[in-house]
Amino acid sequence: MDDRANALLKALIEKYIDDGQPVGSRTLSKMFDLSPATIRNVMADLEDLGLIHSPHTSAGRIPTPKGYRMFADRLLAVQRFQSLPSQMRQTLPAAEPGRAVTAAATLLSNLSQFTGVVLAPKRAQIFRQIEFIRLSEKRVLLIIVTPDGDVQNRILFVARDYLEHELIEASNFFNQHFAGMSFEQVKISIADELSSLQADISRLMQAAVEAGTATADSDESLVISGESKLLDISEIASDMDKLRRMFSLFEKKTDLLQLLDVSSRAQGVQIYIGGDSQLVPMDDVSVITAPYGVDGTVVGTLGVIGPSRMAYERVIPIVDITARLLSNALSHNQS
Repeated sequence: MDDRANALLKALIEKYIDDGQPVGSRTLSKMFDLSPATIRNVMADLEDLGLIHSPHTSAGRIPTPKGYRMFADRLLAVQRFQSLPSQMRQTLPAAEPGRAVTAAATLLSNLSQFTGVVLAPKRAQIFRQIEFIRLSEKRVLLIIVTPDGDVQNRILFVARDYLEHELIEASNFFNQHFAGMSFEQVKISIADELSSLQADISRLMQAAVEAGTATADSDESLVISGESKLLDISEIASDMDKLRRMFSLFEKKTDLLQLLDVSSRAQGVQIYIGGDSQLVPMDDVSVITAPYGVDGTVVGTLGVIGPSRMAYERVIPIVDITARLLSNALSHNQS
């Protein structure tokens, strides 16, 4: 595409984002020193390339997902901050991780006026102490005490009945060799240590490790704020089927978790456009994401969900800055 076609596509998309109405050649001719006939020819070329199309109710054109993709990748000029402005750091002060994540989701929604999402950091299930208590012939209660003093219980289904002294022996061994480690770390190093124990006790402790690891995996949570703001978006609110699918997306969370997990492995701000990216299960919807971290290590992802017809040059800095604010808050909370 030449510069003229790029300029017309950019102007058409920005105009459509601004007022939501299909854009005709007459409108564009007022913005460029070109005749409506010339603009119609260029628009026909853009349509042949699959970048714009004409809704059946109008002679004007609107962008396709492919058009939005080109706009986001090649035509969009976004001002990114090289460093976090000092006056903004207090917008999301250092706090306990759960509160900081919730505050970040709310901030994303309030600033963008769309839906904010944050994939919370997966907690490493580190324990200070564990204890086994017999419940019945085939059930043992595993008590996990975290370094913060949090107490969690898991029921283990076992192959045989364990005597009290056997459970005490297993608890003592576990606490002596592995206290202060995560269950994932224990899982890696456990084989050699357990070779010195009786096979039945080894199986009990392996069951405890599996239960602790499963707890850590299940801690991955998605915080969503501002779902109701999507009711103010005409192209979503006017279509009941689209509205149902959107709220099903929030309820089931599986697709969002997959998208945010993929984006956590990418660098910087990412833009996913429905109809172009297979990770976004709905047309007319875009997701802008950025990873955040603690002391330089990525621990999660956050983003904004809104219509494909969003002001990308405004929302991208919001996502970028919020990711930096959350990283800053979590890193300072660690110190």
